[in-house]
Amino acid sequence: MKGSAENLSGKMEGLIAALLSHSTIEAAAQSIGVVATTAWRWMQRPDFQAAYREARRAAMQQVTARLQDASREAVDCLREVQRDGESGASSRVAAARTILELAIKSVDLEEIQQRLDALEQATGSKQ
Repeated sequence: MKGSAENLSGKMEGLIAALLSHSTIEAAAQSIGVVATTAWRWMQRPDFQAAYREARRAAMQQVTARLQDASREAVDCLREVQRDGESGASSRVAAARTILELAIKSVDLEEIQQRLDALEQATGSKQ
């Protein structure tokens, strides 16, 4: 949260952390000892919004990394079902279909990312 959080108080930074772990603004505010109206007011500040966005992005990067790590095991599981001669034919077909569908989607996403990178380079913008 460096940069965008420089002007935030410790309570505001605490609210950002609480917002990441509570399902409502009211619960997050209560957990750090502020009233919900104060939390709402802080959330209207551009510097708070920027710091909160940055914190959410960092949290999602961690989640994505965990999903990518778990995906290896998921693919192994699908391959085991696909190869298991004792599994029913419908299970093997479903596993094979899932593998193929995900493989195609991953290629599509890769191509989209390459195109986006090329567009960003051509326009000189990168976010």
